[in-house]
Formats: sequence, C-alpha cells, structure tokens
Amino acid sequence: MPSSGAPLAPFLVAFLKRAFRLRCGEQLHALAAKSGHFASNAFVRNSVLAFYSRHPSSLASAHQLFDEIPPPLRDAAARNTHLAALARAGHLDCAQRLLEDMPHSHRDAVSYTTLVTALARARHAGRAMAVFRSMLTDDVFPNEVTLAGAVTVFANHGAAATVGMAHGVALRRGLDRFVIVATNLVHAYALVSALHSARVVFDGMQHRNTVTWNAMLNGYVKAGMMDQAAEVFWRMPERDVVSFSTMIDGYIRADMVSDALKAYIHMVSELDANGSEMLLVDLVKACARYYAVTEGWQLHAVILKHGFDAHAFVQATLIHFYGCCGLIGCAQMQFRLSDKSHIASWNALLAGLLKQDLTYEARQLFDNMPETDNISWSTLISGYVQIGRSDMALQLFFSMLNSSVEPNEITLGSALSAIADSGTLDQGRWIHEYIINKSVQLTDNLSAGLIDIYAKCGSVADAVQFFNHANDKFSSVSPWNAMICSLAIHGYAHMSLDLFSQLQKTNIKPNSITFIGVLSACCHTGMVAEGKRYFESMRTVYGIQPTIKHYGCMVDLLGRAGYLEEAEQLVLMMPMKADVVIWGSILSAARAQGNVALGEKAAEELAKVDQTHGASKVALSNIYADAGRWTNVSVVRKELQDENFERLSGNSGIVQ
Repeated sequence: MPSSGAPLAPFLVAFLKRAFRLRCGEQLHALAAKSGHFASNAFVRNSVLAFYSRHPSSLASAHQLFDEIPPPLRDAAARNTHLAALARAGHLDCAQRLLEDMPHSHRDAVSYTTLVTALARARHAGRAMAVFRSMLTDDVFPNEVTLAGAVTVFANHGAAATVGMAHGVALRRGLDRFVIVATNLVHAYALVSALHSARVVFDGMQHRNTVTWNAMLNGYVKAGMMDQAAEVFWRMPERDVVSFSTMIDGYIRADMVSDALKAYIHMVSELDANGSEMLLVDLVKACARYYAVTEGWQLHAVILKHGFDAHAFVQATLIHFYGCCGLIGCAQMQFRLSDKSHIASWNALLAGLLKQDLTYEARQLFDNMPETDNISWSTLISGYVQIGRSDMALQLFFSMLNSSVEPNEITLGSALSAIADSGTLDQGRWIHEYIINKSVQLTDNLSAGLIDIYAKCGSVADAVQFFNHANDKFSSVSPWNAMICSLAIHGYAHMSLDLFSQLQKTNIKPNSITFIGVLSACCHTGMVAEGKRYFESMRTVYGIQPTIKHYGCMVDLLGRAGYLEEAEQLVLMMPMKADVVIWGSILSAARAQGNVALGEKAAEELAKVDQTHGASKVALSNIYADAGRWTNVSVVRKELQDENFERLSGNSGIVQ
C-alpha cells in the first residue's frame, strides 16, 4: 500500500505492471474499483485491462472488462490492448472485427501491426495483405515493424509484384533504411525467386547484420546458384552456424559433396562447433551416395563423441552408410549396437544386404523382423525385381496384400515392374483395378508402370487407351516415355513419332529416354533424315548430351539404311568407346550389304571388347560364306572349334 498521503493511482499502475499472480492482480483491481480510480483514471483502467490481457487464463475476464467499459471511455490504448490479447490467443476473427469497429481516430500503426503480424504468423497471407491495404487506405503510416511483417506476408503469398508494392511503401516512407525492413525485403524477394531484386536491395544497404547476409545466402542456395552463394558466403564478415548449415545443405543438394565436407571442416575450425545431428546425418547420407568411406568414418567419430548415436534416425543412417559403401560387416555391427525397437535400423540393413546381392540373408532378416512396414516390403520386393526374380517379387507382393500393411506407390511400382518382366496381362489388370478400388493416387511413375505392363504383356491397345484417358493429368515425362518407347518397340513407329510431336506442344520437356524411343522409331521405319534431325536437336534444342545408347540407335539406323560409311564415321567420332551393341550393329549391317572389309573390322573390334563373343565369329563366317570366300569360312569355323565357345541353350518364359 502507498504511504499515507501518497497518490494511489501511480501505485496501482506500477504494481499492475509488475504483478504476475492472478490473485494479486484481482486484489489491485478491487482496490482500483473501490477507490473510484478504475472509473475515473484512464491509466489505471488500461493497466487493469493490460494485466488481464497478459494472462491467457484470464482472457475471458479481459474480454468482460473491456465490454463493461463504456464506449466513450474506450481509448486507443484500451482497444489496442484488447486487440493484442485476442491476437495472441488466436481469436483472429474477433480481433479483426474489433479493428473494423474501432473509430478511425483510434486506428493507428500499433492496431494494424498487431493484426497483420498475427495473421502472418497464422499463415493467413491473403487476410494479412487485405488488412495492410486497409491501413494504407486509412492513411495510417506503417512503422518499420508493420512493414517488416507485411513484407514477410507478401513473400509467403508468393508474388513478386506484392513484395514490390511493400518495397515501394518502404521507399516512400524512408523505412528502407531500417535493417529489419531491408533484411525482410531481401528475404522476401528471394522467396519469390526475384533474386536480382534481392541483390539490389542487399547491395544498397549501408548496414547489414548476419541475418541479412544469411537471407541473401539462403536465396542463392534455394535457387541452386552455388557460385553466387559461395561469393556471398566467403565475403561474410561474420559467419554463424546458420550460415555454414545453409551452405553445406546447398552443396549437398547440388551433389557437391567435396565442397560440403570442406565447408564443414571450416565450420569446425572457425566456430568450434560440430553442427546438429541433422546436419551430420545429411553429410553421412551424402558420403553414402558417393562412397566417401574415410569421410564417413570421421563423421561417425564426431557422432559418437557427442552422443548423437543415441538417436534412432542417426543409427539407421550409419547402417545405411556402411551398407551403401559395401562394408556390410560394419553395417551389421552397427545394427547389433542399435536400438532394435526402431524399424528404421532393420530397413537400413535390409537395403544394405540387397545392395550387395545378399538376397538370402536379406530374406532371413526380413522374416525375423519384429514388425514390418511399407519400406520393408517395398525394399525386398524391389530387390527381387533387380536380380531378375520377378516370380519371388510377385509372390511376396501378394503375401503383403494378405498382411496388415497396405502397399504404397513404391511397392506397387515394383510389383508392376515384376509383372512387366514375367507376369501376365491378367495380373497387370488386377493391379490396375486394385489401384482404382483402393483410391491410390495415380502418380506419373505408376502411370508409366501401367503403360509398360500393358505393352510388354501384349496389349498395346490397353496401353494406348490408358494413356489417352490419363495424359492430361501427367506432370512429368515418364508416362510419355513409356508410351513412346512401347509404340516404337512394338512396330508402331509413326504413332510413336506423332506422340512425340504432341509432347513437344506441352510444357513437359523430353529427356534422354524420350529420344531413345524416338530414334528407335526412326530406326524401325528407316527414316534416316528424321532420325538425324532428332539426334541433332537433342543438343541444339534441348541441351541433352547423347549417350552411348543414342549413338547405338543412330548407328543401327544408318546401317539398316545402307549408309555404312556414315555409320562407321559416326562410331569414330563418338566421345566414348563403342560397345558390343554398336559393333554388333555394324557387323549385321556389313553382312546385309555384303561389305566384307567392314565386317572384318567390326568382328575384330568386337573381339577386343568381348573375347568370348562367339556370335561375332559366326556372323563373320556368314559374311565370308555370302561372298563365296570358303577358305576364310573354314578358318573362322576352326577358330570357333579351337576356342571352344560355349553355346548357350535357348530358354522360354512360356515353356519350362
């Protein structure tokens, strides 16, 4: 209590600001009411309202108190206090109604800032933008806090134009000189991929803090512009853990693992920090992709030193790393040390065993798992498909359907691959019906798989029908590739090329697989000029570098059409060495055209590539026979007998 004669109002205001316990605040409220200060003194009244507004448990009391204050006594401070309480509690509709009901004279920068930032935090970008526009319409000048929040909102809304509008307001009001506003502008422009504008703001700032540098760095990294990101990173006057983590993540995403590891070493030496468990896990995964065994061991040591190996996801990552690098013994040892109650460790070891073709051991592990999930089943089914045991893959898939685990897109994709390899059309149709009945989302990969099975199981008509029904939903090139290649393989070359023309009219870009189908179609129909044009357009139009498969298609196309000299020249100009397929195409073309000299050369090159390739000698013998050079025929056939080439017996997938 204040001393005798001391004014009561300042005492009440001071103690209400410091009060934490609800009971204490209620007593002060009672004293204010009894003394008449609550009714007569706006500072006391607003302090009582502010006290209740600070406590989430007493929000109802604050609301009741605000309603009891006569409207003429509700000043701007009272309204803003209640508005802030509603916004903090998430009652955004009530808060917005309160702002709209405010007299225009009471709406100030604090009112609008409170609501804009609350709506932004709740991810109501559209509503936040509307409130900000109302603020400008009401001629209420935003302060730096309002504008910084509005800039972030506009960025999350995803439009460069709206960020530009906020930037214009900042320039007109001179708010761009505030670091918080300029930093948020850099971040906002980066979020909407307007990196040139972000850099202009960044370069124009007189003062930058670490957050500003990190915003510019993050923008470049997210856009994959690692050269520009590196330039910003190494210019930073002070780097923190966020800076290094952003840069390392960018290098990993860009498959620049060596640079990521160098940046990590710099972080350790510069900040004396080893990073979070998530950063270390990302680095270990990158080492697994590039078989960086030594670096992975060193990261494992860091993980052990800091106790991060206690986390189940870290244990699973280490097992995955050793399995990918072929150190299956280390993977098994790490598995024995891991927490067996987490299925991720079991799945990681399962994948590692399959990667080393230890299918029997993988099946044993699978059968001993205390529980299985989609990943477990999908991993083993995919493993069987990869080693050519499609029968076992399908058997396992149907066992999965009888279990409590529902197949996902990956599982169904593996099952479709198995059916395409050795299944029946009925099985393919059954899985298609299963996908429809279970309302499984028909992704592009599943669509490509269905097209593949229908074509490979002998029903190109079903493949075409499915493609025509679903092609407006495709967002990637994989289903188009499946259809173009299937039509080309099955002799519908003109349909394949027509489909490629349709693809060129969409926003989907063809890739290297697309051109394998296109060139195969040209090969089957002898369309040499068109094949050359498509082959050239790979580099000049689409920026795709031809692989050995594309060169193989072109050599086959030229050879079949009788352009042997041109085919040979193409082989000599290739940026890679010709393989068995290409020299085999040359050899077949030489026989068809009766070109003995080229046939001899092709057979010689085939022998260099594969000494056990007996078919080349048989083909050369036939070339000699066609030319009537029986002495040469005898020599080649004697070589075949002397070298004792094994004759592989034929086999059938129909008749066992």
